[in-house]
Parts: sequence; C-alpha cells; structure tokens
Amino acid sequence: MYKLTLMLISTVALSACQPTDKASNGVTNHEEATQAVAPKRVETIEALAGVPMTQLATFDPQEIKQGGDTGISITSSESYSKPSSNLTASRKGDFFIGNAFFKQPWVVAPASTDSRDGLGALFNVAACQSCHIKDGRGHAPMTSDDDADSLLIRLAMPATTDKEREQLKNSLIEKVVHPVYGGQLQDRGIQGVPAEARISVQWTDKPVTFTDGHVETLRAPTFHLTNLGYGDFDETLMVSPRVALPMIGLGLLEQIPDDDIKKQADSMDQDGDGIYGKFNLAMDPQTGKVALGRFGWKAGQTKLLTQNQSAFNEDMGLTSNIRPHESCMPAQTACLNAPTGADEQGNGKPPVEVNDEVARFVEFYTRNLAVPHRRNADDALVLAGKKRFYDMGCHSCHTPRYQLPKTPDDHLEQHGQVIYPYTDLLLHDMGDDLADRTIAGKLPSKDLQVEFLANSYEWRTPALWGIGLAQTVDPQATFLHDGRARTLMEAVLWHGGEAEKQKQNVLQLDKQGRAELTAFLQSL
Repeated sequence: MYKLTLMLISTVALSACQPTDKASNGVTNHEEATQAVAPKRVETIEALAGVPMTQLATFDPQEIKQGGDTGISITSSESYSKPSSNLTASRKGDFFIGNAFFKQPWVVAPASTDSRDGLGALFNVAACQSCHIKDGRGHAPMTSDDDADSLLIRLAMPATTDKEREQLKNSLIEKVVHPVYGGQLQDRGIQGVPAEARISVQWTDKPVTFTDGHVETLRAPTFHLTNLGYGDFDETLMVSPRVALPMIGLGLLEQIPDDDIKKQADSMDQDGDGIYGKFNLAMDPQTGKVALGRFGWKAGQTKLLTQNQSAFNEDMGLTSNIRPHESCMPAQTACLNAPTGADEQGNGKPPVEVNDEVARFVEFYTRNLAVPHRRNADDALVLAGKKRFYDMGCHSCHTPRYQLPKTPDDHLEQHGQVIYPYTDLLLHDMGDDLADRTIAGKLPSKDLQVEFLANSYEWRTPALWGIGLAQTVDPQATFLHDGRARTLMEAVLWHGGEAEKQKQNVLQLDKQGRAELTAFLQSL
C-alpha cells in the first residue's frame, strides 16, 4: 500500500491577502483598500475594473449581478445548473442537448446507445455530472470505504533528459508521464481490464488557535493508493489529488482577454509586495500551438473545448478529434485490446467516440452555466466583511472585476459583460502545506514542472463567485484542490506561501471579525 502523506508544519498559513498596518482585529480605514497592495497592482485592478478602488471596496449595486446579464437569482440546489439568463429561446435547445450529454452516463461498447458508448477501458467516472455534482465542486472520500467519484489523482515524473527538460521549458508537453500509469490514475476499469488503483483517504485533525482563544480545527489528508493493477510506483512519482471544480461562469472566464491576465503577472515580484503570480502556457491540442492556460487547478487548459475533450479522454476513456487516442499506456494490453465505441467520422478523420457535434453541444453547455447573483450584498455584516477583505489586500490575487470585450465569435451571451469573478487566473505558490508530494511523501523541488510551467506548489487562483452556495448545491462539497477544507474559514487558514505574511492578521480576527469575513464570502 502506498501512502501519500501531506505533512504539516507547525504554523498554519492564511488567506491570500496582503498585510494591513493594523494589528487589532484588522480594523482599518477604507483608504487602506488601496494601501494594502502595491500601487502598481492597484492601477492594474482599477484599469481592469474600469472603476476606482473605493467603488470596488464599498457597496456596488452592479456587483449583485456577478455574472453580468448572464446571471440568475436562484438560491437552491439548482443554483449552478441553469442557463445564462440572456440565452435566447433559439439557443436554449443546444444548452439542453449539451446538458443531456454532460449528465447521462456513458456505457461500455458495443451498446444500442451508439451515441454514448465506448466508456473506458480505464476510467474514473461514467458521466461528467458524477464529478461535477449538480455542476458544482467535488469532495474527497469521506471515509476509507468511500469511492473517489469526484476526486482524481494526477501524476507526473521528473524530467530526466535534456529533451524532456527543453520540451517542458517551452510548454511543448504537459508533463513527463509515468511509463506505466500515465498522467492520471484511473481507479476503474471495464470488465476484464484491471483498474490502476483504489483511492482512499484518512484525516488528521489540526487545531489552530486565534488570538482570542477561538480554536478552528483543520483536517489534513493522507491519501492511500492500494490494489495497484500494474506494478509498483516509482519513488519520485509526483502525485496530485484534485477535486472537481464548479462549472459556473466558465464561458465568462474564457472571454477575459489574454492581455488582461498577463498584465497581472509579477513573476519576479518587481513591486516587492511578496505576491508573484505567473501565467501558465500550455500546448493547445487542437491548434498545436502554445497558448495561455486558464482552466483547471493549475491553469493547464487553454479553452473550454480542449478542457472538455481532455476530461472525456482521461476521466472517462473517451476519444475525440482533439484527443483521438485511448487513455491506455503501452504496457496496459487489456486496455488497448478492449472494444471501443468509436464511429467513423469521414473526411479523413479517425474514428472517435465523442464526435464533433456532441463536443460542440457540451462546449455550449459548459460555456453557458449561469453564475448566481449575490445575496445580501448591502447587508451591514457583509459590507463589514468586504471591507476586511479589501483592507487585508485579498484582492491582490482575487481580482474583483473585469470588463469583457465583444469578440468576433458566437459567444453572444458573454459579449461585453461586466463580471465579478474574484480571480486573476494566475498561478501562485501557496506554500508547503498545500504543495503536492511525491508518492514517498516528500516535497518535490520547485524546479520540477508537473503541468506545463506549473510546479507542485503553484495553484491557479480560483474564482470566488457563487462560492457561498457551494454547499447549498451539494452539502458534501468541500474547498481547496484536494477537498480538505470543510468551510470557507478552513480554506482561508490553509493558505500559505505568498500569503504567509498574512496569517497573523487573520488569526487576530475576533469573533465579530470572523463573522464579518465569513458573511462576505458567503454572499458571493
């Protein structure tokens, strides 16, 4: 049995915030929303927003519609599953067809359901909705007996040749995959094909004490990989547990111009604020060209179409014109010899299981899942929490507002929207506690790339919109990349690395301060 132990250090890091000059409960003046981050960063945030920082940091009626005119006001378990509200009747049909392919399970080939056969031979789940529960975020197994339906394990090996290092440096390959297990652990197989491993987790409590004596109990995961189907792992194998991300607002994030993301990067920390931030560059499997990455926990996917096809391939074992090869490694002969559901495409294209029409419907669906409106945005407690969020400089990474352009494509619903996603879509070093380990439980070197330019310590800033409804959509939903955080405060207290300076400021929050910050996050 292999154990991937995510070791803890004696101190717990905090929110991705900049420090305040105050030590008493983070109480500051509104002007400090601009002082908490470097002046150059303030200029960038204001330029992207098109409004001054003082407007961003106080009540802004426009922000209630976080997703602009695409947003919805539903606050139920269906909050993540509705189409953009500005979607015309003539385009809703494509949304619901895409929903059907996203929601319904694929089956093993051959089958009478010819449009949905070809599952596996190795796979994690049979339907997209199995990971993205009600289009929301996933969770780690709750006990050692649970299946890892909405969590998977990504794999990467250190580069060992000059060619591999050069390819990684130039984003020509995503990673160096394991020679037997590939780049993702698949814990299920169809009949006659051994699964690669079983994933389980054990939790260890980690109490953290605030200055006023309040104790917040975090939990640290130890992942177990058992029942190995194809031999032992290598000791240097880097292992990354990841829960499914929510699906809302992805079409809006896709419309943020590349330059708006790149101008926020500060990989050399030239402004001296301790926040670096770098953009990932990824090989686009559709165009064969390197492009800006923006989707996934490490921003390793360039656009929704390729994100979807990669998930079909690696999570479900389905081929498409973008990912035409089965997700079997050369040594996995049973997988290679298993029947497929691939159908002829014509026009010289290879037979595939997810044809271009299905891919288009699913892309349209994932592009148009609406962001719920904010709740109680003008409530006094929420506004006090928003003030703390800005005073501490959390917006240094969680960029609040963007103005989307009108582009020469059919993304009509997203054109020209003003949105409030609270993300810079950049990679940040979040510290040792959140870093992925090797299979032996060791921290990898920071010069080892695991997903294009990203290393094991770096994570893309997640969008915060809709996060307050995550557990309304699914009560089991958890936070952070491996699902270790059960509450938003736990997620804040796990932040580290570039946010290490801020832990004392957050830990000094009293009961009222904690209630205010939580109320603001819950309102998003």
